Amino acid sequence: MRLRRIAAYTVCTLSALISISDLAGAQEPTSARVPASTRCAVAIPLSEQIGYVPLPRGDVFCPLIADPKGQRSFVTYLWESRDDGEDGQIGSVGISDALGLLRVGGPRPGDGFQITVAGSVFAQFDLDVSSYDLINADYVIGLPITFRRGPFSTRFRIYHQSSHLGDEYILREEDPTFVRENISYESAEMILSLDGGPVRVYGGGEYLLRRDPSALERYVAHGGIELRPARRLVRFGSLAGVRFIAAGDIKSSKQQDWKPAISVRTGFEFDRPRDTEPPGRRWGLYFEAYDGPSPYGQFFRRDVRWLGAGIHFTL
Repeated sequence: MRLRRIAAYTVCTLSALISISDLAGAQEPTSARVPASTRCAVAIPLSEQIGYVPLPRGDVFCPLIADPKGQRSFVTYLWESRDDGEDGQIGSVGISDALGLLRVGGPRPGDGFQITVAGSVFAQFDLDVSSYDLINADYVIGLPITFRRGPFSTRFRIYHQSSHLGDEYILREEDPTFVRENISYESAEMILSLDGGPVRVYGGGEYLLRRDPSALERYVAHGGIELRPARRLVRFGSLAGVRFIAAGDIKSSKQQDWKPAISVRTGFEFDRPRDTEPPGRRWGLYFEAYDGPSPYGQFFRRDVRWLGAGIHFTL
């Protein structure tokens, strides 16, 4: 309940934060003039915004900020509690990369159709032991096909995920009731997104194709909301610009009887205060909360809650 109150508080303060960002960044370009892909840190260079582009940089679909398995790299400290009453300190690490294969630009800068190959590794480490043992690792490889026309964008993705329990965790045998499972599957995902100035809403779901174990249910629903103002809150001379970011993400699957998994992230994103070509990468300091079925592959049958903070990097 505490985490749900945090999520509700974050959503209730979004309108006030939009007003603050507007006042603080009066000299910044308006969001209407900035392509959505530039605002969400997967900027497309000016020379690649129209026409046929092989091996393009950037993307036409904005990554999902609060999705625990979103396409991003990060290092996060988590204070986690589980449904069995155990608490622990977890180090959560994500390493992601993407290679654009082809983009066909649309009638306006930032519009178009794109095919990409993207891969990620999500790992968790036990910080309560001196050796920082690996607990779980999820490997994801997929083929996102993205499309944008003005404020509307979509991502269709076929991807594979396999999950592996850490060797040190197995050797410790601290939880004799836990049984390791061979978990891997392929899934077809569709996400629809609408940008309305600094606010973005999205929704969709996925359907599991091949499943191991075969008892895994196939259906997942997915949605969320994000705040990413085009204007900066403050600029530190020629060193950096700062934006406030807030997002909430919710997933619900038939496997967990449609119990929602709620993820909230909020914090500050840092970028170059001057426009560059090609656009520079960004990094962020985010605080987060989670409540629901575990997103860690080997522990998907457990309920977990956590509070944490970490550093995130765009691709």
